[in-house]
Amino acid sequence: MNPRFFCPDGLAPDSDMPLPADVAHHAERVLRLAVGDEIVLFDGRGGECAATLQALGKQPLARLGPRLEVERESPLAITLVQALASGDKMDWIVQKAVELGAVAVQPVAAERSVLKLSGERAAKRVAHWQQVAVSACEQSGRNRVPKIAEILPLNKYLAQAVEGTRLILAPGAAGALARKSRPSGPLHVLIGPEGGWSPGELTLAERAACEPLALGPRVFRTETAGLAALAALQTLWGDFPGEGNV
Repeated sequence: MNPRFFCPDGLAPDSDMPLPADVAHHAERVLRLAVGDEIVLFDGRGGECAATLQALGKQPLARLGPRLEVERESPLAITLVQALASGDKMDWIVQKAVELGAVAVQPVAAERSVLKLSGERAAKRVAHWQQVAVSACEQSGRNRVPKIAEILPLNKYLAQAVEGTRLILAPGAAGALARKSRPSGPLHVLIGPEGGWSPGELTLAERAACEPLALGPRVFRTETAGLAALAALQTLWGDFPGEGNV
């Protein structure tokens, strides 16, 4: 694949288009691309444009071809509801969730979350995770950027009405994935923090009609659980059974 770049302000198919400064910097200074090199641009609205670098430096320019209606989205709309995890685990989770086809990531603050964020620190971290999602789309070929939602307390998230089915992973849960029926709409998959869900949180989830889900006999780390669930769901009902997957 040619290098791919996100241009959130839109594309100008079949014309010469100035490149955003950050795109030009990454192309020239990081990837060491040169005039004449071929790239791919996308704006998050679906589809992409093949392009050729016409100029770099102070006035970077690319010549765009027609918009190609290329879609690489899964037929399964999964939102990963991830309890805040410490260190760089959230970066890893967001990156891999995008690669695995999640349409959104909803961070939630759980009772046992080690990471505590609020106010400006929370907003900055969400903005950082959104950029992680953009980079993951550039790398994986996705043309629609998943939304990283603002951090919510778990109880506030559970109080919201959502379209589709909520599944909550918990060790020892009775609901095996193989016995569940294919969902007719979107899925929300809830993943606990390093210390797991508290009993009170599991009760709240049950009242909010979250269906318990187990993935085998072992207990996963928080940074593994959601990704394992996404992979399993994509294999069962999503786009992994299709041909051409590596």
